[in-house]
Amino acid sequence: MRESRNATASSDSSNPTGLSAATVRTRVTVPFHFGDGYAVTADLVTFHHLADGQEHMAVVLGEPAAGQPPLVRLHSECLTGDVFGSACCDCGPQLREAVERIAERGGVLLYLRQEGRGIGLYNKLDAYALQDQGLDTYAANAALGLPEDARDYTAAAQMLAALGIFELDLLSNNPDKAAQLRTLGLTVSQHVPTGVFTTAHNVRYLHAKVVHTQHTLPLTELTVG
Repeated sequence: MRESRNATASSDSSNPTGLSAATVRTRVTVPFHFGDGYAVTADLVTFHHLADGQEHMAVVLGEPAAGQPPLVRLHSECLTGDVFGSACCDCGPQLREAVERIAERGGVLLYLRQEGRGIGLYNKLDAYALQDQGLDTYAANAALGLPEDARDYTAAAQMLAALGIFELDLLSNNPDKAAQLRTLGLTVSQHVPTGVFTTAHNVRYLHAKVVHTQHTLPLTELTVG
């Protein structure tokens, strides 16, 4: 994977996706240190020419074994969960888990600027207010006149192509991510589920993800002891 990391997407046979080219803008090595003591060093990569014009970032961790596809996670930005540790979702624990699992296996975490499943921070907080009134996370979006999930992963596919990644194992519980990547021309060899991270505040949220969008979370485990 080390040679392919600097590869650039193009319209020729080296880019089977056929996507318009994205190119690497900056690559910098940064040491990470998490609150629980876990530490790892990652390469952070930014890009030119992404389809949606957003400032998405790739976090390159570890080195896959020869012949093994990299482990990849598409992680949508969640300020409340990733930064402030909100217990209303499972985003923060998923991010922490993904960094360690990808570092052990070798691969890439794409940190995508898609707050609130693509509706933005303010709209997400408006949806939280409606959830406090009894709506689930998807019904709250609909009540605001917003899509249940507005995310498009074209830019993610461009980022992977720019890194020379066209085959991967996907770390996710969301079947739509794998479906979109495959439609965009990438090969998802294996769908690897994340852990189940329940709190007293997010069980209804997780249950809604299973019922509405067929996330691969075991309903029997979506309880808090």
